Amino acid sequence: MAPEKEVSGQVQWSIRITDDSTKVLAPERGLASKFFHGLKGLIIWLFSKPAKFLHNAWKIGCNDPRKVIHCLKVGIALTAVSFFYYMRPLYDGVGGTAMWAVMTVVVVFENTVGATLYKCVNRICGTLLAGFAAIGVHWIARHSGDKFEPYIVGVFVFFLASAATFSRFIPSVKSRFDYGTMIFILTFSFVSISGYRVEKLFDLAHQRLSTIIIGTSLCILIIMTICPIWAGQELHTLITRNMDKLGDSLDGCMADYFSDNNSKESEKSYKCVLSSKAAEDTMANFARWEPAHGRFNFRHPWYQYLEIAAAMRGCAYCIEAFNGCLKSENKAPEQLKKQLSNICLEVSSNSTSVIKEVATMMKTMKKSSRIDFLVEQMNTAVQELQKDLKSFPGVSIPVPMPEDAPPPPPTFSQDDKKTEAANDSSNGAAAASAPVAVPLMEIIPLVTLTSLLIEITVRIKSTVNSVEKLADLAHFRPVTDEKVKKDNKPDNNKIVGQDQHKEDETLRTLQRV
Repeated sequence: MAPEKEVSGQVQWSIRITDDSTKVLAPERGLASKFFHGLKGLIIWLFSKPAKFLHNAWKIGCNDPRKVIHCLKVGIALTAVSFFYYMRPLYDGVGGTAMWAVMTVVVVFENTVGATLYKCVNRICGTLLAGFAAIGVHWIARHSGDKFEPYIVGVFVFFLASAATFSRFIPSVKSRFDYGTMIFILTFSFVSISGYRVEKLFDLAHQRLSTIIIGTSLCILIIMTICPIWAGQELHTLITRNMDKLGDSLDGCMADYFSDNNSKESEKSYKCVLSSKAAEDTMANFARWEPAHGRFNFRHPWYQYLEIAAAMRGCAYCIEAFNGCLKSENKAPEQLKKQLSNICLEVSSNSTSVIKEVATMMKTMKKSSRIDFLVEQMNTAVQELQKDLKSFPGVSIPVPMPEDAPPPPPTFSQDDKKTEAANDSSNGAAAASAPVAVPLMEIIPLVTLTSLLIEITVRIKSTVNSVEKLADLAHFRPVTDEKVKKDNKPDNNKIVGQDQHKEDETLRTLQRV
């Protein structure tokens, strides 16, 4: 480092750079070295992609082994139906259209029993109706002469295809027979147009229908006998799981608000309730096609599950708005939050207990003897919260006096001055004990919170009513008499103890008098 110099009143620094003789520079890579280095990276990349894919596939299979079983069932069905094509006796029975059975298995085999039955029944019915319609149109066209035959076939294809396509926009048809309508259009067009050139029309329709029946029968047999996955059971499990998450989310949001912890666990819990509507509608539609299985009868009220899910989404929307208050920049003062924290946490705890009890009813499919008591507890806590809100510090709004009527100046005598001094002292004590007015902007966040909490309790009552309606329609098992007596016994003792305590207090008061 060189010494500093003064140049025109400024300080100048000079830096000396020394060469490092011990530093050894690496030689530049040649063309062959660069080629082999790039080839090595390419080989590593090619081997890493399949390894990563296999790792992800293994992870998916471990998380849900039913997916692996479904793949094996599809393989078994395709292997079984392929015998109709490769074995000569079976091939002679169904003819060259055995490939339609293979296509049927690939198209209609779904993950759940309800979805497979939905597609199988729709495919059979659509093919059967289209075959009869095509044969009728072909008969009419043949008896109309060779000159008018193509025009008649074209007109029928136009009108029937247009009407069937329009029916797919009708909600009731779309939810239950959308796939069958599409198969009707396809089969009718194929058979009627082919019938104009093919002489053996009845043989064509018979072979196509028989191969479809063979394929659908194999699918139904395999899907219902080898580790069946029921859409109704999946819907039931989804609703009960969402109920548990909804209760955990309510408790988590309330604890986060009053402890100022911005945790994301509660937010993740209720999100699944909002995003599961499409899955619930699909499962409910497929569950209607399933036979009686497990604890579910043939005509189980699956539509009632959609009503329960709608009531749960109402609670989830309120919790989402509640979560918005949690993230809001306009915070309520800590003193006001402490004043209502205990009663709000009590309302939240009672509401969560109601949700958990309803979820238990759904899981066990038994009526509860505690649900009425828990709902009454929740209502009592809400009434106490409303009382606390009525005694909450108010907001003072000054009212201007009219300009044309100014107040006259007061005149006091000696006696009046003494009376005024006494009144001022009493008014001062009353003002000291009266609640202090709070600015409106500081009360709004807390009032919004409490109003949302009260609205959540109303939505929870709607959920309870929907579940009780399902319990009546699905004939949930009633609670045994012993359990009812066991549950009611502590409450009766408690009531008797409270009455005895009141009588003792009354006797003590009379004795004092």
